[in-house]
Amino acid sequence: MRPRLHALAMASAALLFSLSTHAEPVSDAADPASPEVRNTLDQVVVTATRGAKALEKIPGAVSVISASEIAAQGLVSEDPSALLAVQIPGYAPARQKLTNFGEGLRGRNALLLLDGIPQTNPLRLGGREGYFADPMIVSRIEVVSGASAAQGLGATGGIINTLTRKPTQPGTRQTVELRYGSQFHGDSDAWKTGYMVEHKSDFDLLAYVGLRSQDIGVDGTGRPLATESLHQAADGFLKIGKDFGDQRVQLMINRFHADGFDDRVDVSGNRATGLPTTSAPGKLPYDAPRNEVRSASLEWTHADLAQGAASVQLFKQDFSARYSGGVIATFQDASLAKVGTLVDQSEIKARKWGLRASWVRPDVWTPGLELTLGADYLDDESQQRLTQTARTWVPPMTYRSLAPFAQLEYESGPLTVRGGLRDERSRLQVDDYRTLAFYGNQAVQGGERSASKLVKSLGAVWRFGSSGWSSFVAYNEGFGSPDVGLILRAVNTPGRSVGTLVDLQPILTDNREVGVAWRGARGSVSASVYRSHSDLGSQLVVSNGIGSLQRVPITVRGFEISGEWRPDAAWQLNGSYALTRGRTASAAGGSLDLDLGARSQGPDKLVLGGRWQPAPAWSVQWTQSVYFSRDANIGKLAGKVPLDERFNGYTVADLSVSWDSPWGYLGAGVENLFNRSYLTYYAQANYSGTADDYYAGRGRTVTLSWRRSF
Repeated sequence: MRPRLHALAMASAALLFSLSTHAEPVSDAADPASPEVRNTLDQVVVTATRGAKALEKIPGAVSVISASEIAAQGLVSEDPSALLAVQIPGYAPARQKLTNFGEGLRGRNALLLLDGIPQTNPLRLGGREGYFADPMIVSRIEVVSGASAAQGLGATGGIINTLTRKPTQPGTRQTVELRYGSQFHGDSDAWKTGYMVEHKSDFDLLAYVGLRSQDIGVDGTGRPLATESLHQAADGFLKIGKDFGDQRVQLMINRFHADGFDDRVDVSGNRATGLPTTSAPGKLPYDAPRNEVRSASLEWTHADLAQGAASVQLFKQDFSARYSGGVIATFQDASLAKVGTLVDQSEIKARKWGLRASWVRPDVWTPGLELTLGADYLDDESQQRLTQTARTWVPPMTYRSLAPFAQLEYESGPLTVRGGLRDERSRLQVDDYRTLAFYGNQAVQGGERSASKLVKSLGAVWRFGSSGWSSFVAYNEGFGSPDVGLILRAVNTPGRSVGTLVDLQPILTDNREVGVAWRGARGSVSASVYRSHSDLGSQLVVSNGIGSLQRVPITVRGFEISGEWRPDAAWQLNGSYALTRGRTASAAGGSLDLDLGARSQGPDKLVLGGRWQPAPAWSVQWTQSVYFSRDANIGKLAGKVPLDERFNGYTVADLSVSWDSPWGYLGAGVENLFNRSYLTYYAQANYSGTADDYYAGRGRTVTLSWRRSF
């Protein structure tokens, strides 16, 4: 982008401050129209770094998306990726699909959690992990930007921990929510019904059930959108807990199911002429795409165990994702059908369980010194099969890890210093298997791979007296796995074994960051500069629709600024800006001669917004997202594969109005207010894109909502 535009974007972001870094703490039942929600600047306590800690005392870029911000965004769209794209500066644009390829955080993968339960599947990262809970059960989202090992495997780009509600008011409370949305054109209606009951006495309980239906919709020109998007979803949630003095026991169960379309087929677009992929009514020759996620945890906490706070969580998660199918070259097998006629589709299945334990003791040995000890265990089994012919594409993989960790933190007046070590010990086991006919039916000998990494973190925060200013410096390492499934399924030479596939070596990423922040009575601002590097990263190269991994170094540099300003009680202005520059190598051990591609890195992004309260019960919110143009790797090749990526950029605006009326909380939201016709970032920039995935963004959509508690 031209320097003048960069300067303008940075100046705008510096003047308009956003909520993303210093969001307000709110009750689980808060409405975004509430003045108490908008104007509170109490201390924000987060748990994403393994222990309750005030936000301003954490060395690093840690953000909180509050209940009010989730509710306000929900008036416009309940797409979880859209919420993250608006609230988190380094998060890439939403694809608006079931699949979230290209939705990285600071050019890398983020570890998604639900109440601390891992939702991502690093052994076979299929890009379907974004949908796992209904927004109505969410109380807040904590985001750690940059590599981190605090929550275990997979957080090379950061941690996104979604925390669910729990009852806060004595007695029993019921809430009903209804939504209707439409583009008033074509097949575009959307409905949602949700019911929640909360109870708090000598025990607390929260239960929720919700159903959602969404038609295909149209783009800004009225053309039907392509499929591979959410069509129907259902969520059932239960959380029950009881306190026993200083101890608490809590059970959480969540089941989220999402279906794609089974009555529409895609119509290919044309990249040369700019015609996007659309869809038309039709019968699929395979099963409809779907996601199903089941999460459960049993947690015990003790507020005063040996003068410290202890917690133990036993969790389990089952995940399945079925993709669109068809006559796909990779799935052809002459022994089953004539080549070019065999219809098939794939499905990823993953089952994991684990144990997380920690103990935090303040003032150990000396006042101001805090000790944290703990250990994590994870058992993950993943595979990918072809559903129509019951063939194995990715063999069953068993991953087990044990990671004890320790951390010391010392606070003295305005200074907080923190350092930690985590000993990641992991083992991957795969039995003998045979690849598909496309790869030559190669027999691959099974085996084990093990790894041990001592992952480090070190940081400090300095608070400048009562001025509201603070600064931090941080070094954090993250421990990740390459997409093992992609490596194993693509073996096309004889005589290979799991034990000799050196590409299974883990990814160790370090993040170095320096930042400043200010928090005052009328606003806040924060800014940071970071460098993230991995000697042995993981990059996917696609040729003729076939993906293969290259283990090459990756360096990402970036700048982020965000904040808010409240000129008076009725107005709140906010904004954020993120600049991301990722580089990688065209060959292992080579120089950084390539730009990081759209599968990992988003474009530079400016988000501006404002909220106006014309009356105590009324609220109006405006958000404008600007994604700047980006050209990458023009004229560069990977072998014979062109790597050119071109993105023209686009701007979209959203508007919402809410009224806390005597009859309930009423809301109206308009997504893509000016009905902008645009092609989404990943659809434009993905160098391996085809005429079948040239996706347009959703056109103007109006959503009406009503919620009442009694």
